[in-house]
Amino acid sequence: MSSAETNDAFGTNEALPARLAQTADAIEALLADLLALEPRAGEIARPERLLAAMRHGALGGGKRLRPFLTIETARLFAVDEAQALRAGAGVELLHCYSLVHDDLPSMDDDDLRRGRPTVHKAFDEATAILAGDALQALAFEVLADPATHESGAVRASLVLCLARASGLGGMVGGQMLDLAAEGRFETAPRALAEADIRRLQAMKTGALLAASVEIGARLGGADAAALAALGRYGRAVGATFQVADDILDVEASADQMGKATAKDSDKGKATLIGALGLDGAKRERDRLRDEAIAALSAFGAEAAMLRAAARFAAARRS
Repeated sequence: MSSAETNDAFGTNEALPARLAQTADAIEALLADLLALEPRAGEIARPERLLAAMRHGALGGGKRLRPFLTIETARLFAVDEAQALRAGAGVELLHCYSLVHDDLPSMDDDDLRRGRPTVHKAFDEATAILAGDALQALAFEVLADPATHESGAVRASLVLCLARASGLGGMVGGQMLDLAAEGRFETAPRALAEADIRRLQAMKTGALLAASVEIGARLGGADAAALAALGRYGRAVGATFQVADDILDVEASADQMGKATAKDSDKGKATLIGALGLDGAKRERDRLRDEAIAALSAFGAEAAMLRAAARFAAARRS
């Protein structure tokens, strides 16, 4: 990296927290409106306990990195800000549903999320399941709404992208592979090869992060070349984020993370730390970060915040 590029990166990195906070505030406000008590057109009623659980799972915390990626990618194509925000909210609702279900006793069995009791602890397990289901449905409703884009074809492409990233061949499938690797269906954890770990992580975590980028690009009518480049970026950012998360599980405290740490090794979870060692995992995290940044070369200064997001994904401390 040249000295000019280094100075530019430093300046953008300095500006990133403010941009992240701005996006988080805007997403929080939109989610609060989407989760208001008053029924929307076509709804009969909104049960108060269910709505409270949904709000607990979706509001009041989180980095909002996924909608940030959607919105910043959409900026490359001059997408209307309100439409980009709605698309980002759809992605975040899907992510929040996944967290509510991941925390359940039958999954990761976590008591804390973002420094607060998880939804099944704050309410009960049945309510948490229903809250997750409803957040997932609302995610697709938001993307399919004409307010997100006037073109039905564009909206259908957003829904298809999110469905593929979150379902059988993406996040949910990755969760199943993760449970199998823990030995949930056998007598002991199953040792995975490095390639299998990468596939699992690309599905469980990486697919939704990559889709966050792709949805922003599709909202803006990106051509095939731009979609390909942003796809490389999104996949590399997703992998960077997951390796960094594995490292934080080893090195960070529960106070820093807002949830229990050191659970991966306790449960026999398959991580790249197990395959590469801690130092090797850190080198791989940094390599993936650089791969993500390189994928944006055709977008010039307009992609500065996306480059900063890749650096953030590698360097985050919570």
